[in-house]
Amino acid sequence: MENPLSFLPIPLLAWYRENARDLPWRREPTPYRVWVSEIMLQQTRVAAVLGYFAKFMEAFPTVQDLAAAPEDRLMKLWQGLGYYSRARNLQKAARQIVTDFGGEFPTDHRDIRSLAGVGDYTAAAIASICFGQPVPAVDGNLLRVSARVLGDGTDITTTQGKRHFTAALQEVIPLDFPGQFNQAMMDLGATVCLPNGAPLCGQCPAAEFCRARGAGRTGELPVRPAKKPRRVEERVVFLLFHGGKVALRRRPAKGLLAGLWEYPNEPAPAQEALADWGLTGEASFAGTGVHIFTHVEWRMTARRLELADSTLPQGWVWADRTELEGRYPVPSAFGAFWQIVEEGLP
Repeated sequence: MENPLSFLPIPLLAWYRENARDLPWRREPTPYRVWVSEIMLQQTRVAAVLGYFAKFMEAFPTVQDLAAAPEDRLMKLWQGLGYYSRARNLQKAARQIVTDFGGEFPTDHRDIRSLAGVGDYTAAAIASICFGQPVPAVDGNLLRVSARVLGDGTDITTTQGKRHFTAALQEVIPLDFPGQFNQAMMDLGATVCLPNGAPLCGQCPAAEFCRARGAGRTGELPVRPAKKPRRVEERVVFLLFHGGKVALRRRPAKGLLAGLWEYPNEPAPAQEALADWGLTGEASFAGTGVHIFTHVEWRMTARRLELADSTLPQGWVWADRTELEGRYPVPSAFGAFWQIVEEGLP
């Protein structure tokens, strides 16, 4: 049976010429810029990335600048994007490029894949867009479009399923325009063959030969297992002030939000936390907040306290407004309490 994906490249590329999203890394598609953009876009919407990308390029215009950057400065620029291990892996990979590749971005797909934090998709995106290598960049968009065009109910979340769709795409990716094909598939999946809600089949260049559309199965495909419910954690966040500064502590080097600065917090009910830290005073209720990570949901209650003494547990710091804004990266998980903190700082 003929692969309906084989009909896709010509109308897809024509559609892309008319409908390509205008993105800064596409205007100047150097390997460094494409790589940074792809890492930022993991688990993050394009609209949210645009401002961060501009500031990142201004701060670290070259791979050498990124390799030499102080970690706290890097984390501060990443603050709000989440999934902070991505930023650490960016710097690890930048240092690999400097030490192992003479400061020049590697051109071979396998060498790109060897960089820290670079998986199959990211390596294929860079190799195809920047170096013209015919490798499908198989992300959620390409999997969704492929499953619908093929009318294929293979589970897209399994290793076997991803290999199955990758092989189907490898058969049809145009040798002359692999980067455009991959980017066109990304845009088609993001703007027409939508992940949530009904796809806009009337705007799709694959409409005539899409098996899911023909069979009325676009709502069923692609197939993926139901998500497991997130674990819920109740936490008490302590907003501790003294002399116009707020107390911060650094999170452990491994695990959730590794190595970032945070307002001290403990699992609820945490009545003994202040005493355990050697601090005295009656903390008052200051508000609530919720933050959802991939696998866990924090439900937080904030308690505010003005300390009479500046002594803090070892490793904690006092941060004034300037330091909080420019030096210490506090993750957006605590964003519900930023206004309270700002009101406590002169």
